[in-house]
Amino acid sequence: MVIVILGVLAVYAAPRMFNAGDFNARGFRDETMSLLRFAQKTAIAQRRTVCVALNAGGVALTMDTTPADGACDTAVVLPNTPRGGSGLAGSVAAFNYTPEGRTNQAAAVTITIPSTTNITVEAVTGYVHN
Repeated sequence: MVIVILGVLAVYAAPRMFNAGDFNARGFRDETMSLLRFAQKTAIAQRRTVCVALNAGGVALTMDTTPADGACDTAVVLPNTPRGGSGLAGSVAAFNYTPEGRTNQAAAVTITIPSTTNITVEAVTGYVHN
């Protein structure tokens, strides 16, 4: 009986456990959440608008250093180099963190990454969670 159970696990569970794509998707999700939180904290600390752009290449953060013009023209210095390629699915419009840490959106922003849970950024508070 034990051999039968081990055989079933070897056929069905082992390939799922050793699929690198799932681990990469989870790693990218965690990294994206960290970058979004970093963007919010940067906006609060610098008292500037931080623009977040999400696409298939990953996450790009820029900052508005001249508040009068409203353009995010300066790249935010990141604490590490994000990995390339994201696998982001769906269309997520770029959004901004205000100097108070809120987003400029009327509703929560949902980011979908295949093979993992969605990321949600709350509109009023800027809180990032899954």
